[in-house]
Order: sequence, then C-alpha cells, then structure tokens
Amino acid sequence: MLPAETPLYNHPLPQIEEWLRLRGCTQDSNELHCWHLSHPNWQAEIWLDIEQITVCYLKAGENGQDIQRSFKYSLSRKDVEEAVFSGP
Repeated sequence: MLPAETPLYNHPLPQIEEWLRLRGCTQDSNELHCWHLSHPNWQAEIWLDIEQITVCYLKAGENGQDIQRSFKYSLSRKDVEEAVFSGP
C-alpha cells in the first residue's frame, strides 16, 4: 500500500478496494462501485465515483435524513480516511 499521505488518485483501484476492506467495508455484489459500512453508531454507503468518493451516512441527520459528503481523489488517503470513518 502506498503511504497514507499519497493522493487517492495515485492508488490503483485494487489498493483502494483493499483499504476499504481493511476499514470494515463490504462491497456490494451487484453494484461493485458501492460499499457498505456498519459502525456501532451509524451506517454508511460509499460510492467510488469517477471524480470523487461519495459517502452517504444513512438516517444520520435531523429527522432521520441521510447526510451525503463527497471527497475528491486529489485528497490523501489519510485525509479521506479521517473524514469518512469519523462518521457524520
């Protein structure tokens, strides 16, 4: 795996997928670009889009609304990890 300070766009897709697995994510068997994450206090879906990673924290907002955030692949893996896995 490349150093955590390396922008995500420099990571080959298999490394990004392995990173998500190591962080407890599971890949959707029908939509391979979609990943699921269950944390004790929240759940999220992560999409590996063309331009960015999009995270949707399910029913995490006021009145049970989803919270969606996007992160460009130009960010380092460390920065994305800290933002995504810290929760909504």
